[in-house]
Amino acid sequence: APAFAANSLDAAIMKGEQRAATAVSSQHKIDSLDDNIRDVERQYRVVNKENDGLAVYIEQLDKQLLNQNLELNNIDASIRQVTLIERQITPLMLRMIESLDSFVAADIPFQKQERLARIASLKDLMGRSDVTVAEKYRKVMDAYQKEMDYGRTIKTYRSTIDLTGTATSEKELREVDFLRVGRLSLMFLSLDGQSLGIWDQQAKKWQPLESEYKAKLRTALRIAREQAAPSLIKIPVAAPTKINISHSNSNIAHGDVK
Repeated sequence: APAFAANSLDAAIMKGEQRAATAVSSQHKIDSLDDNIRDVERQYRVVNKENDGLAVYIEQLDKQLLNQNLELNNIDASIRQVTLIERQITPLMLRMIESLDSFVAADIPFQKQERLARIASLKDLMGRSDVTVAEKYRKVMDAYQKEMDYGRTIKTYRSTIDLTGTATSEKELREVDFLRVGRLSLMFLSLDGQSLGIWDQQAKKWQPLESEYKAKLRTALRIAREQAAPSLIKIPVAAPTKINISHSNSNIAHGDVK
């Protein structure tokens, strides 16, 4: 009997230990499941935050796309407007170049080659497809500005002149120093100082000047070269005439240069 009781007690203790071990194992499983659940909850909250951020980002992208579409529409309208302006301004520039060409041909004959070369360059420029309309317009306006500046400046330069005065005579080319006073007067003095004259715009030819103007012309040339201080000098000035008027007698007056 005592032996049976001892065996029963051992069996009971063993079962208790088994139940305790089972309980511990179950608790471990419960704890592990709880940790997994908490991890899943944390991941869920992180994903929710990411979704909220993506929703805001997508909304912002939609606004940007809308603004870009509006901007593209504005650019498209601007391109159409520019195309229209280009079609309108190109004929205008061609007329401006032709007018400038006619003006230079009728103007007093100073730096003629340089000015005609500038106009020829403009005509070539208008036919180029690799140059923008804006650049062409800038070049045309620059040429007009240079012509305007001629009327406000005094300049001297060296070149040759034909003193025969007639197309049938044998040319008498002389190297001379020219003096241009705006568009009021264009004079020359030969390098040997023996010939001096003034362009008569109305008669369209050179008129000889009296020798009394030689010293004044030399002084004016030195002033134009900035070799002498500016001073008031009386020089001959061709009286103003209209372009394309009929030829008549010499039209020489007197004026001052400073």
